[in-house]
Amino acid sequence: MKPKQPHTWSGPDAQAAKAAYVRSMFARIVPRYDLINRLMTMGLDRGWRRLTAELAQPRDGVALDLATGTGDLAIELVRQGCRFVAGADFCPEMLKAAAGKTSHVSDGGKIALLAADAQQLPFRADTFDCLVNGFLLRNLADLNGALREFHRVLKPGGRLACLDLTHPPLALRPLLWPWFRLAVPILGGLVSGDFDAYTYLPDSLQNYPDAPRLCAMMRTAGFTNATYRRVGAGTVAIHTAAKPQL
Repeated sequence: MKPKQPHTWSGPDAQAAKAAYVRSMFARIVPRYDLINRLMTMGLDRGWRRLTAELAQPRDGVALDLATGTGDLAIELVRQGCRFVAGADFCPEMLKAAAGKTSHVSDGGKIALLAADAQQLPFRADTFDCLVNGFLLRNLADLNGALREFHRVLKPGGRLACLDLTHPPLALRPLLWPWFRLAVPILGGLVSGDFDAYTYLPDSLQNYPDAPRLCAMMRTAGFTNATYRRVGAGTVAIHTAAKPQL
């Protein structure tokens, strides 16, 4: 089932319109969000988050988990020895769900949840040892601006790890696109009752940079050692980079 209007935004208010749509969409799908993630990835997303946290090297550090969602990546950072995690999301409904899941690990102050916009972070420069996010970047209205914010709040030598969908290799696209563009929206729509939200999922890749281009954008934002690793048959990538030492 397709929405009546394509998921595209243009004009002077395009960024605000996209942000409002994304916030509303995530608020609607919170009750089945974790279940649908497990079903669509056949449970592989847990391992992807574990690897993302590992690549951020969080042990004994202070981390920022952006678009924390229901808190899975924040919890994984703590499991891997992170001293403190700020889990930020701009969707209050997601933060409410995350509060329930993270309460058992936050008694020692290891996870704090807050409302924040990834493009206008409420933190001082040079605050975090590492910054991670899962399935955030495609949803940003201003990706370049967000990458500059990531760079600003990281300490010199701080590490960035971003998990998200990516354009699959050309050779695999004829095999993967039917699943991604047809089966995923139908599955997500049937389980969540929100077909529009899961049709947005493949649409969100239309103007999103491919994996090498995203590395280039990270370098332009001031990062070094930008690279990526494909998982999920090439449909998902974990990008990593670092803020240069002074």
